[in-house]
Amino acid sequence: MPTDCISYQESNYFSKLIVDYLDKKTETQSLYHRFPSLENFKLQLEEKGNNFNPAHRNTLAAVLEEQYRSVNTSEATRQHIALLKEVNTFTITTGHQLNLFTGPLYFLYKIVSTINLAKELKAAYPDYNFVPVYWMATEDHDFEEINYFNFKNKKIKWNKESHGPVGRLSTEGLENVFDVFSKELGIGDHAEYLRQLFKNAYLKQDNLADATRFLANELFREQGLVIIDADNASLKKLFVPYLKKELLEQYAFGKVTETAGLLKSYTVQVNPREINLFYIEDNLRERIVFENGKYIVNTTSRTFTESELLTELESHPEKFSPNVIMRPLYQEVILPNLCYIGGGGELAYWFELKSLFEASNVTFPILLLRNSALIATVKQAQKADNLQLSWSDLFTRQGELVTAKTKAFSEFTIDFTEQKNHLSQQFKNLMDMANRTDASFYGAVKAQETKQVKGLENLEKRLLKAEKRQHEEKLRRITDLQNELFPNQSLQERFANFSEFYLEFGPALNDALLKQLKPLEQEFSVLVL
Repeated sequence: MPTDCISYQESNYFSKLIVDYLDKKTETQSLYHRFPSLENFKLQLEEKGNNFNPAHRNTLAAVLEEQYRSVNTSEATRQHIALLKEVNTFTITTGHQLNLFTGPLYFLYKIVSTINLAKELKAAYPDYNFVPVYWMATEDHDFEEINYFNFKNKKIKWNKESHGPVGRLSTEGLENVFDVFSKELGIGDHAEYLRQLFKNAYLKQDNLADATRFLANELFREQGLVIIDADNASLKKLFVPYLKKELLEQYAFGKVTETAGLLKSYTVQVNPREINLFYIEDNLRERIVFENGKYIVNTTSRTFTESELLTELESHPEKFSPNVIMRPLYQEVILPNLCYIGGGGELAYWFELKSLFEASNVTFPILLLRNSALIATVKQAQKADNLQLSWSDLFTRQGELVTAKTKAFSEFTIDFTEQKNHLSQQFKNLMDMANRTDASFYGAVKAQETKQVKGLENLEKRLLKAEKRQHEEKLRRITDLQNELFPNQSLQERFANFSEFYLEFGPALNDALLKQLKPLEQEFSVLVL
């Protein structure tokens, strides 16, 4: 194959906002602090070092040590947690929902991007330490988004009632899901590894947060990944001043609305609420609203006066949960973080937050688009070669690909532009004549031109259709291959689960990702395994 990577901009799978960001277009430059380059990280290090409360480090390390108490922790991870107490240690962070068995394949790409960037920064700035962090979205409550994964085009789903933060959800009842998945896996060493991984993560852990931590740790502990559950009273205590400011001043709404106005040329990802906090308690996570001089927990009878709510905040900060607007701020207050790595949709809502960070006097992190990859087998690559397809061809929308390849295969030129230009010239001469006579003749000439051009366009379409029939078998092989690599004519990474590839490639899958994904190169990688 001619190439093994494609720029994000040319892949056709990213929004205009993300493409303009990668191109550093003027329209986006007010939305971020520093663009992700190796040189800019030096400036970010200095600013974050001066603007991060060193007292937060000991609390962060103590919480992580407690969360890892019953986890089979690698020496690399233990060392990273200990290093977080040092003022020259910083984090590189990604976040993700607690999807069942990691959910889509890009879960791995996010974490590998984070690990590889930490390594690259350590090589560039050896006097500092860089810790890769996976922030578990344990306080989210949309269970329907995370209760399934796809395996070989089959949806494996966990049917269960869920209310409140998903991280606290009991794993009871996952035996049925395990039985379904186990049967689909078949036999072999790789199948047995996946079977045991699922069993140990979901049948031997009490809740979804513990299960996800176990799973991510098993996959990446040797790389020193640190996994954090921020649904924690000690961590939220560090965030109390910002929670109080939001409750009393409702400042996020104004600041984010102001920044969202700069996105008028794009699609706004999220809209702020007047209060961007939830109240959580056991199986409850509901919005806090302010009505008629009182704070109300939405859909409940629970109300607070201002003084009652502030007392509750000081006594039980763990009962206050930031929404999508405030969560990034929470993250940057408790972590000595330099960079957030996320997908296009995540970066789109981070772009709305810069003024909120400025109003909070918290350093806005560098925003990096996570790595994307297409995994292909050697056999699939050989098929593409035999069909004279480049990787760029395969990223083309299917209708456009079929048309382009039909024209390439045809012995005719399926493009009547030359004939149309010739026709246009003939009618130009007639128009010159028509302009010297009456309007009715001019109208007749114009109508005849339109009819003739339309006729040529119809003939062009009919020739294309005829040639598609002529090359039907070869075109079918092309679309079959593209459908294998782009399920549902979408990105493989947004649909397939890692287990499908681990079943075939085993540990070589992670090895290849860690070796080949380069977070700062901004290219869609193609991995032939």
